[in-house]
Amino acid sequence: MNASHSVTSVDVYVSELAGLNTQFDIFRFMKRVTEAYQARAFMVFNLPSTTTRDLQSNTVITNWPVELLSAYDHEGLLIHSPVMRRLRGSTVPFSNDLSKAKLDRPDGKAGIVSALFERFRMMRCAYFPTHDPSGSRGAVSFSGDRQPFTPEEMRELHYLSSHVFDRLAEIRTLDNRVVEALTDREIDCLNWTAAGKTSVEIADILGLSEHTVNHYLNRATKKLDTVNRTQAVAKALRIGLIK
Repeated sequence: MNASHSVTSVDVYVSELAGLNTQFDIFRFMKRVTEAYQARAFMVFNLPSTTTRDLQSNTVITNWPVELLSAYDHEGLLIHSPVMRRLRGSTVPFSNDLSKAKLDRPDGKAGIVSALFERFRMMRCAYFPTHDPSGSRGAVSFSGDRQPFTPEEMRELHYLSSHVFDRLAEIRTLDNRVVEALTDREIDCLNWTAAGKTSVEIADILGLSEHTVNHYLNRATKKLDTVNRTQAVAKALRIGLIK
């Protein structure tokens, strides 16, 4: 797609969002949107508190390079971020060009920030404050080295970002309902599977037959809407069903 987008194309995106049912679906969707708007990376995140030092723990979905995200947290760049300060103080979308902006950082790490984002060609960023139906605040960002977003593109992406954040909140709600559907035994079997135990070992631990353990795991896999027990464990961990 060209850098200029019609309202119709954005409405098509929003309609498509309504049919997406997993975080992974939305991750792939956001990759396409990012490419369509000629950006390099996106991030959907919950707005961190003023004392939070870790961006990764507040990230919902992103395709930021792992090395960039790790370096960002290793350097402790979140705590004095002027972007986060602005997001906490306003609900108005804004863009930021690190090649031109004078970063107001009391920690003296403005040079580190600029060098890091320049290395990954993500100097120009746009941020869109969002919130879910419960009132929890967050934001969606798009970064790259393209020309600055036009006012029309900023409006389109703001509209789309609010729908993305809202849909992710709905998916989390649907995931959390799964917790009520699983029995204690199914959760026990998932916990032991996550710990690396085989069905035979779990049967011995729980005093059940191997057949019964497999039955519990198969039911849990179906209830979690996954295709195998490995995926079931991963999803159970993600939604806090097991630890």
